[in-house]
Amino acid sequence: MKPNFIKIEELWRVASNGATMVKARRAMGLMGGTFNPIHYGHLVAAEAARDAFNLEQVIFIPSGQPPHKSGFYVADPEHRYLMTFLAIVSNQRFELSRVEIDRSGPSYTYDTVAYFHALDPSVDWYFITGADAILDIVTWRNPDSIFRHARLIAASRPGYSLQKIHELERQLGTEPLTRIHPLEVPALAISSSQIRARLREGLSIKYLVPEAVEHYIAKNDVYAVLKGSTAPS
Repeated sequence: MKPNFIKIEELWRVASNGATMVKARRAMGLMGGTFNPIHYGHLVAAEAARDAFNLEQVIFIPSGQPPHKSGFYVADPEHRYLMTFLAIVSNQRFELSRVEIDRSGPSYTYDTVAYFHALDPSVDWYFITGADAILDIVTWRNPDSIFRHARLIAASRPGYSLQKIHELERQLGTEPLTRIHPLEVPALAISSSQIRARLREGLSIKYLVPEAVEHYIAKNDVYAVLKGSTAPS
């Protein structure tokens, strides 16, 4: 299947007549992740963030070489890219970028956020991730750069205590904390590791991932290597 959307970077090219495009200030979302595989929790979180923060679009960015996933099986980047495409293609507000897949070396969030900020500094960029991931942000590469170039949406399941996020003030300071925005998302009980574990055990993943993604995984044996394995999934 050939993707029927243009590469997101094309949205910022100068018009063919040489005139610079006039852009009103707007808000855009960046949904980074391994998407190993992408599931309904990702999609619901992205749509909830788009709605809550009035985002013009949410750009999904599958990681090329995730630096924090050592010890776990990560499917080939092209498989994860195509599964993400299949999952989001029906939503006109969702886009897909290859920036991390095509970049050599580990996929660091600060590189990606700086890349999109450079495309259009007039945009308010929102990086969407899980609240659990936010708690580890002090261990991320160059977190100060992330806060300079974007706001962060911390998606969490209902009942999740936000106290630990507030405790980050001691490590980050007051100003970065004002750029973290909590967002409660009911479907976040689903996880990619849970799905991989079910695939390893030969169990159904129906209704956990979009049907097209389920069929793609089965047709291409994306996680066949996990079957019968005792290694972490």
